[in-house]
Amino acid sequence: MHLTRLSSKGQITIPKALRDAHDWQVGARLEVIDTVEGVLLKPVVARQSTALPEGLAAIRSRLAYKGPAVSLEDLNAAVLQEATSGLQN
Repeated sequence: MHLTRLSSKGQITIPKALRDAHDWQVGARLEVIDTVEGVLLKPVVARQSTALPEGLAAIRSRLAYKGPAVSLEDLNAAVLQEATSGLQN
């Protein structure tokens, strides 16, 4: 069991053994979650930022669509046709 104290500023020191076990370095961001059993600290995982063109290219490669490009007008017409055909049934 590890013990710590709450300072007058509301701060606590996480014992070194726990910081080392979780690989929490100076400046690590932790989410504080209030639970029935007490307070839970979870590391905040930084999201990796990707430029829009690279992100879209990655999505396209995962979808592996090999068909022809479809114009926005054709896409809108197909959606409208599908929506109105559902009303007729």
